[in-house]
Parts: sequence; structure tokens; C-alpha cells
Amino acid sequence: MQDYIKNKIYHVEILPPKQDSKKLEADIELFAEKYNRVMKSGYCACIADNAMGHLAFQGTEIIEELELNVNSEQVMIHLNTFHTKEDLHNILDTCKSKGIKDILVLSGDGSDQLPKLQPSDIRVNGVVESVTSVELLKYIKDEYPDTFVLGAAFNPYQVKENEFSKLQRKINAGASFIVTQPIIEKNAVVDELLEKYPDVPIIIEAWMSKNLQLLSEAVEYEIPQDIQFDPVETLKILHRIYPENVVRLSLLGFKTQYHIIEDI
Repeated sequence: MQDYIKNKIYHVEILPPKQDSKKLEADIELFAEKYNRVMKSGYCACIADNAMGHLAFQGTEIIEELELNVNSEQVMIHLNTFHTKEDLHNILDTCKSKGIKDILVLSGDGSDQLPKLQPSDIRVNGVVESVTSVELLKYIKDEYPDTFVLGAAFNPYQVKENEFSKLQRKINAGASFIVTQPIIEKNAVVDELLEKYPDVPIIIEAWMSKNLQLLSEAVEYEIPQDIQFDPVETLKILHRIYPENVVRLSLLGFKTQYHIIEDI
């Protein structure tokens, strides 16, 4: 994580193939191509976990199956609460064996297709009714001491007081870095976040898709659809506004944008 901060290394989101894909073999090959390209560029591959509640293969599964090279400084696994206890430990054990240290812990998006961790699975039965990222952070920290660098998400679009309160509970539970939800301009709540946690690595997420409706759905906040939005120009602006922060690229176009970011 310190290398990310020191060298301002891009974090590039990669979505694993959905399990119901009609072209699974091609999708797995495409995942490998994207992953290897990120490795070659020296960026960090941030591998999503059942993004938007869609049942997908785990990044750790594909890395292991295809024997993809793992540089521990260039891979971050996302891990949410929508797993069985057995699957949770399979993912964590694979990360440990592969040397993957950085894990972004999320409550996650659920669906009827996905199981969910129960309080009894992580020894918080009677303490909470539902497992959130707070309980999952503490469980991983306790079960795998001194193994992983754990992170938490921060949503500047939610009620500010509630979001800061949740974030502090996440930090108390073991989170040592923060990733914001995507922003497309200077954000007053993100500014406050930077002021409140000057010693915590904070990764600013940039939205690289032109589809603002999808962003609205992802952050549960209505974003005007009639604004002029150029993701690449917005990325340049975010660099100027937040020059000290690492930037994560969400839904980056590998065909249309990747070659451009190398020169930004």
C-alpha cells in the first residue's frame, strides 16, 4: 500500500466473468488479457466481487486456474459479505497462498442468487442481526492476524454524519485504507474526509464510463444526466484537485481509454 501512495499507482478495476456468461471461455481469456496488461503497466488490478449483485467467478479462482502471475504490490481483491463461510475462507486462503495482501472489504450488493454470511458464521450471533463490512473486517483481522492490509469503502453521497460514523467503526474494526465511491468533480465530503484522516491512505475513485445513470444506480444517488461529462477530461481535473491521492479507475475502457491514461 505504501508503494501505491509513494508512486501514485493507478488502481484499475477488473470485473471477473459472470457465471451465466454465454461466452465464458472468451470472457475468461479477456479477463486474463486485462489482468496481464495491468501487471505489465505497473498498475494495481482491483478485482471486483459479484459487482452490482451479479453472480460472477472469483478473481482468485481465475488467477489460480490460469496460473496468472501475482505481484503482491499489484493486486487488490474485493471481498463482500455475500458468501458462505467456506467460500470466504477459500478466497482468503488463496489470497494468503498467492501473496495477495490488499483486500477491500465491502458489505456488497446482494441478490437471490447469492448466499450471505450469517452472524453465527463469524461469531457475532446475538450481537448483530446482519453481517456488514464492519463485522467482516474484524473477523478477517482476528482470523488472519498480520496477514492482510484491509480497506473500507466511503460513500460521499450518503448522509454525511452516518457515513463518517460507519467509517470510524470500519477503521476500529481493522481498515487501514479507504476507497471512495466514484466522484466526477470536486466533492466537499471527500475534502472533509481528507481533512479528518490525513494519515490514512485514501484512494479517490474516478468514473470512466460515460453512463452516468449506471453511476447513479451504483452510489444510490441521483446524478444529473444532462451534464457534459468526458471521463478522461474529468480524470485530469481530479488529478489537479487531488494531486496527493492515488486514483482508482472504475469501468475503464481498455480499448478506448487505456492507452490515454498512460500519458496522463
